[in-house]
Amino acid sequence: QVQLVESGGGLVQAGGSLRLSCAHSGRTFNPIGWFRQAPGKEREFVAAITWSSTNIRYADSVKGRFTISRDNAKNTVDLQMNSLNPEDTAVYYCAADKFPRLSAVVRDYDYWGQGTQVTVSS
Repeated sequence: QVQLVESGGGLVQAGGSLRLSCAHSGRTFNPIGWFRQAPGKEREFVAAITWSSTNIRYADSVKGRFTISRDNAKNTVDLQMNSLNPEDTAVYYCAADKFPRLSAVVRDYDYWGQGTQVTVSS
C-alpha cells in the first residue's frame, strides 16, 4: 500500500510560481506522476518521474514551464511550476504506479493523494 499527501497549493497571479510537494510512504519504488483536474474537465496528465529519476515525462502544455524532481531519501516528489497562467488552475494530484513504466494514463495509476488546489488569477 502506498500513501500520498500533496501540499504547496495556493493562489498566485499569472506569471508567478508555485512548488508542489508529494510526500509518499509505503512501497515507493515505482514511478510517481502528477495530474490535474479543472472544474468540469477530465483529470489530465502533467508529469511523471521514475524512481531513479532517469526518465521524466511532461505533458506538452507544461513542457518548459514545469519541472518534476524526486528525493528518495525524503520520500518526496516535487513539481516546480513557473510562468503559471489561468489555464493551470486545477486540483493537482500525485499518484503512484505499481509498474515501472512512465504512463500518462490516469487508469494506470493505482494510488492517489487527496489533491491540492492551485488557482492562478489573471
